[in-house]
Amino acid sequence: MDKVDDIIIILGRGRDSNSYVIGETLIDPGSGFDIDYLKAEIKEAGLEMEDIKRIVNTHCHYDHMGADKQLQDEYGYEIYMHPLDKKSVDEKLDDTTVATSFGMTTPDLDIKQLNEGDMVEDFEVIHTPGHTRGGICLCNGKSLISGDTVFSGGNFGRTDLPTGDSRQMAESILKIADLDVVQLFPGHGPYAISQVSEQIALSVMIASRL
Repeated sequence: MDKVDDIIIILGRGRDSNSYVIGETLIDPGSGFDIDYLKAEIKEAGLEMEDIKRIVNTHCHYDHMGADKQLQDEYGYEIYMHPLDKKSVDEKLDDTTVATSFGMTTPDLDIKQLNEGDMVEDFEVIHTPGHTRGGICLCNGKSLISGDTVFSGGNFGRTDLPTGDSRQMAESILKIADLDVVQLFPGHGPYAISQVSEQIALSVMIASRL
C-alpha cells in the first residue's frame, strides 16, 4: 500500500487491476479472487471497510469489477459505472466484460450511472472510450486515475476486445494529454509522479499510428 497526496494506492496482484481509495470511494476493487489482500491493504491504510461508501469502476472488465458483487452484498456499497459499460454488465455480456477469460459470469449488480462531468470526491469524470466504449478516467487537475486508457511508460490499453476501438483510443489519449496532469495512477502497473506529460505524449505518438 502506498499513498500519494490523499490517494491510497493498492497495486494489483496477478491479473487484478490496481485499486485506489479517495475519500469514501473505492476505485476498481479487482476481480475478487484476492479480496483478502484488498481488505488488508485498506486496513493498513488506517481505514475500515465500513468507511467506504461507494465503488467506482473505470470500465466493465472483470479484473476491475469482479469484486463488486461481494462488496456490495457485504457492505452495501453503491456502485457507479459509465452507462455504456453499465449496459454490458446489465445485459450479462460475458465476452464484453471478459468474465469468460476468468472462468466466471458477469455478476448481478445494482449499478448507478456516472457520466462525463460528474464529480467523484474532488475528481471529475472524463469519458475515455477506446479500451471499452464506456471507459472513464478521473481527474482533479493534478492527478489522473486512468483505468486502462493510459499506463506509465507510454503504454495504453488494448483495443482488440469487444467494444474496443483504436480510433477512439487515440482520441481519448489526446483528450488526456490536454489535461496536463503531473501524476498518473493507471489500472495496471506502476504509477508515475514525474515526467508524466512526456509519458502521455509517447502514448499519443504510438496511438496515432494505430
